[in-house]
Amino acid sequence: MKTYKVAIVGAGPAGYFTAQALQNAANDERNFKIDLIERLPTPWGLVRSGVAPDHPKIKTVSKVFEKIANNPDFRLFGNVELGKDLKLDDLKAKYDAVVLCTGSAIGKKLGIPGENLANSISSAEFVPWYNGHPDFEDFKVNLEGKVAIVIGAGNVAMDCARILAIDPKELDETDTADRAMGPLHKSSIRKVYIAGRRGPEHAAFTAPELRELVHLENTDVYFNAEEISKAITRANAKEGIDKHVLSNLEAMKVVTEKEKFNQERAMEFLFLHAPKEIVGTSKVEGVTFGINEVKDGNVIDTGKTVTIPCDLVISAVGYESEPYEGVTFEKGKIKNSEIAEELALPPVKIHCSILAEDAIKAAIKDYKEKNDNSNTKCNC
Repeated sequence: MKTYKVAIVGAGPAGYFTAQALQNAANDERNFKIDLIERLPTPWGLVRSGVAPDHPKIKTVSKVFEKIANNPDFRLFGNVELGKDLKLDDLKAKYDAVVLCTGSAIGKKLGIPGENLANSISSAEFVPWYNGHPDFEDFKVNLEGKVAIVIGAGNVAMDCARILAIDPKELDETDTADRAMGPLHKSSIRKVYIAGRRGPEHAAFTAPELRELVHLENTDVYFNAEEISKAITRANAKEGIDKHVLSNLEAMKVVTEKEKFNQERAMEFLFLHAPKEIVGTSKVEGVTFGINEVKDGNVIDTGKTVTIPCDLVISAVGYESEPYEGVTFEKGKIKNSEIAEELALPPVKIHCSILAEDAIKAAIKDYKEKNDNSNTKCNC
C-alpha cells in the first residue's frame, strides 16, 4: 500500500474537510499522512472567529473537526505561517501534495467616494474584532452615533447588523470577546439599516437566519411588505426558480407580518439600494444610494438617489485572499490547478508531485462518488 504525505495549509473548515475527504478515500491501495499547518495558535478558522457569538449551534461543527483530528495519521502544527516561517517550496519538497486552504480574509472594497472616511469599516475587521481574533486586538470602532448602515445582502451583513441592533445584554452569556462587550454595552446605535443593491429575491441570506429575526426580543425588524410581495410574484413567475429563494422570501414575509412593538432598537432591510457615495467631511455622516428597480428580470438604475444620514458604515460585500509568493491569483482568489478544476473543488490550489497526482485525484473523486453532497461546506 502506497502512503502519500499531504500538507494542508489552513486549519479552517476547508482544511478540515479536505483532510476528511482524503481520510475517507483511503483504501487497501493508498493511505494519506496529513499535516495541517495553521498560522494561528488555535485551529477552526471561521468557526472560531467568523460565526456570530449568538449562534453557538453552528459552532458545534467543531466536533466533526475533533473526530478528523483523532485519526493517527493526522497532525496539527499551529503558530506556523506560510511565507514567514516556511516557504511554499519547502512544503513542495517534503510532501507529495500541498493543498492551500488559507481562505479569504481581506474585505472587498465598495469602490465609491468616501470609503476611507473615519468610521467606514469592513466586516473583515468588525467580525473578527467581536469574535476575539488576535490580529484585531487594537482595532477600534466608534459606536457613539445613533444610526449604522451595513452594506451587503448576505449572512455576514446580517450578523454585523444584528450584533449592533440587539440589546448587548443578549450577548452577555455568549463568547463575544471581552474587548467588544464594553463598547457594545456603551453603544448609542439604535437604528441599523441593511442595504443591498438588488431585490429581495437576489439576496444571499439563508432562511434559517432570516427566521431567527422574529425571535429578537428587544429589536423590531422591518421589511417593505410591498417589496417582498412583488419579489414573491417575480420569483413564482420565473421558470426553474431555486427553492431556497422561495424559502428566503417566505421567511422575509413572516418577519414582515410579525407585530412590531415600537422598540427603541430596530433593523431595517433596504433592497434595490446601490451605494454611490459615503458622505462626510472628516468622518461618516451618511450614504447616498442610487435607487434600482427590477425590470424584465434585470436590476436597473432608475436615476433616482436618496441620502440616509448615519454615523457608521460597515461594508460586507465579500472577501479576497492575501497573495502568497509562488501562488497565482485571479480576481482575489487562488487559481485552481487542473485537478481542482476537474473535481469542482472549493477555491484552493493543489500542488502535486507526478507520483501523487493520480492518487489525490482518485481519492477525492472516490469520496465525491460516495457522498451526495460532494462540496461539503460549513455554512458559517
